[in-house]
Amino acid sequence: MKLPALALSGFLLAHDASSFSPSIGSTTRTSATSLNSVFSNPGSLGTGEGWIDPSAPVNSAESLKKTLAESLKGSTFQKRISILGSTGSIGTQTLEIVDACPDNFVVDALSAGNNAELMAEQVMKYSPKVASLSTPEAAEKLKAILKEKGCADMPDIVWGAEGITEAATVSSADTVVTGIVGAAGLLPTIEAIKLGKDIALANKETLISGGPVINPLVEKHGINMLPADSEHSAIFQCLQGVPPGGLRRVILTASGGAFRDLSKDELFEMCENDPRAVQKKATTHPNWDMGAKITLDSATMMNKGLEVIEAHYLFGASYEDIDIVIHPQSIVHSMVETQDTSCIAQLGWADMRLPIVYSVSWPHRLKMPYKPLNLAEIGELTFKAPDREKYPCIQLAYDAGTKGGTMTAVLNAANEAANDMFREDVGLGFLDIPKLIEGAMEAHKADFKDKDVTLDDILECDAWAREYVTEKTKDVVNPKLIIV
Repeated sequence: MKLPALALSGFLLAHDASSFSPSIGSTTRTSATSLNSVFSNPGSLGTGEGWIDPSAPVNSAESLKKTLAESLKGSTFQKRISILGSTGSIGTQTLEIVDACPDNFVVDALSAGNNAELMAEQVMKYSPKVASLSTPEAAEKLKAILKEKGCADMPDIVWGAEGITEAATVSSADTVVTGIVGAAGLLPTIEAIKLGKDIALANKETLISGGPVINPLVEKHGINMLPADSEHSAIFQCLQGVPPGGLRRVILTASGGAFRDLSKDELFEMCENDPRAVQKKATTHPNWDMGAKITLDSATMMNKGLEVIEAHYLFGASYEDIDIVIHPQSIVHSMVETQDTSCIAQLGWADMRLPIVYSVSWPHRLKMPYKPLNLAEIGELTFKAPDREKYPCIQLAYDAGTKGGTMTAVLNAANEAANDMFREDVGLGFLDIPKLIEGAMEAHKADFKDKDVTLDDILECDAWAREYVTEKTKDVVNPKLIIV
């Protein structure tokens, strides 16, 4: 039995998922249906329509000269780094790299949430100049622990948003690792860019929400935006040595998430008949041990849609020239196609340390104590096209990206809010996630801005979208009958 439909701000969000049809944006991309279509879509043929200047150091004569000059310096370099999110997954893995290459890296600043105990251990080991935590209580706790441990070189202990910015802008650091989650990473990243610091980018909001502001700043201050996640690092690595104008297409690989082995009909039937099983499965990733938010994003495949937007800003390719292919083994981390139709891929085990180490050591190749890739051990690599009817979040991301401006900030914030609500188990269904996101995008049309976008515009759209989803979730969970 189908539940009654919900009218939200004049936009019909039907519980019948089979009728889902995203509509934002000026172009429509046809759903791919075969492996052949994934690898043969010509996109814009590199004509330049829809392409922009990249924020990563690629696709230009200047970037080639810079890469060569840095490469010839040899692997005896030393970088001073600031790590935002030092107690999280990105931060702790970055510190593992510091441990493996102590001659190459010095830690000048650390920022984290409220884990004062782990921060204290990191301060004692790495002696940063600045240590920042989220709250004044956590900062006081850190100070007390360090005194108890007899810390001889006490850092400047700060807290809150200002503390994160202080960590990002510490004068001696030349590279900032942005492992902090959410819009809180935007302002510190902007301030670091203004001071000429390179960014090892692990914070998705920086470009997905802030791209219209960030890319001009990167160009103005001449810094290097270096991707620290696996897919964009793979693309970045593949583009090393590709001459200006040589890139034709970007191909992002995806694990396929929790529901990759179900057909669209099987998934929709499961959502209707066994929502509890769907909730459990959606928060368990088949390949990776990741955080709860990104695991659910992988199940909806919004994570891949967001990566499409990030790839646009990082590498400059038009949305018509960025494709997605499901690759269950997660060995090929992404590919590029050059103008002569050659495909260049980056392969490796599913280990987040690999993209992180390249982001902080680029363009050098440091010797690391990791397990080498063995293709014979893997046995086979398979690929298939994603079903955009099964995964409507993919199309929503393409539509938001094509629209540009503040629409991507709304997409990202609405997704985060819907993701949170689903995981909080308030009664939101798996297929309600894309419906709420599309509703927010549709409602935002009235206030959409694509010219002279500022950081305040982005933050306002972010806050509005979260509030919109929170309010509309109440209508989804407690639907009102519509009498016709």
